[in-house]
Amino acid sequence: MQRITWNQYFMAQSHLLALRSTCTRLTVGATIVRDKRMIAGGYNGSIAGGEHCSEHGCYVIDGHCVRTIHAEMNAILQCAKFGVQTEGAEIYVTHFPCLNCTKAIIQAGIKCIYYAQDYKNHPYAIELLQQAGVKTEKVEWQKTDVLSAFSS
Repeated sequence: MQRITWNQYFMAQSHLLALRSTCTRLTVGATIVRDKRMIAGGYNGSIAGGEHCSEHGCYVIDGHCVRTIHAEMNAILQCAKFGVQTEGAEIYVTHFPCLNCTKAIIQAGIKCIYYAQDYKNHPYAIELLQQAGVKTEKVEWQKTDVLSAFSS
């Protein structure tokens, strides 16, 4: 059996988290990792106990669903809620982070973003990441990467 790489492993976790998303427009998952250990995960959806887009439709203002908390933000807030340090951590995200999530990632002290898909990569987000010295790396990822490990 062939072992998957760490990047494939953590990206697979993010894709698994995305399956919990309640957004009908885009499913996103995020996994925060420190020292090769998952410290938090998140997916895009409504506040705990709130109405979900999958049940009530999206609440769109100026082209954005305001009902949804993004996966990256949910993962960072999970760390804050349970007192888990994010300084120096890495984040694996199914899609390139939006501008607001990029700013939160920088403020949380996360040092590297691994993402599987480009998604409206905002030029200012890229500029901020460069200014802050946050590394970004696109991880080529497909379900078959993980599944092929089981067929070997």
